[in-house]
Amino acid sequence: MLGGARSGKSAHAEGLLSDEPAIYVATARRDPSDAEWTERIAEHERRRPSTWDTVEAPTTDTLVEALRHTGNPLLVDDLTTWLAGAMDDASVWDGGADELAAMRAERDRVLQAITACECPLIMVTNEVGLGIVPATRSGRLFRDELGWLNAAVAERCTDVLLMVAGIQLRLR
Repeated sequence: MLGGARSGKSAHAEGLLSDEPAIYVATARRDPSDAEWTERIAEHERRRPSTWDTVEAPTTDTLVEALRHTGNPLLVDDLTTWLAGAMDDASVWDGGADELAAMRAERDRVLQAITACECPLIMVTNEVGLGIVPATRSGRLFRDELGWLNAAVAERCTDVLLMVAGIQLRLR
């Protein structure tokens, strides 16, 4: 489930599962000093049915572990915030080739876990490649890495959906 910011991608992905038992895999890192971010997380929490369990998986290790689940469907929301955290953890913003290689190794671990996942899996991610070229190195790096991740994930998926202005478009 790809889409821009506030495109409705998370709510639509949640609606695909309705009220059936599922596991919501939250990749956002909590920051008590950021009230707006805390409210966004709370908004997502309020929408979840009582039949869902939540697993917080903001790191590669916790995300890979969550993807080992078998049984009820998994909804990973979202790969964008996971990638930003992985890039932070690897210090790629100010680093060089070694830091980037370390982050890409973590990305590859997640891709392997997605491929091996044995339950129904819905993943949410931002599409950031439709806008202008970012003015900063870090912006371009993030856009490029997320674009690569999204393409690699889509390659592994049976269905690929794009949300634009709250409207679902089927890509595959």
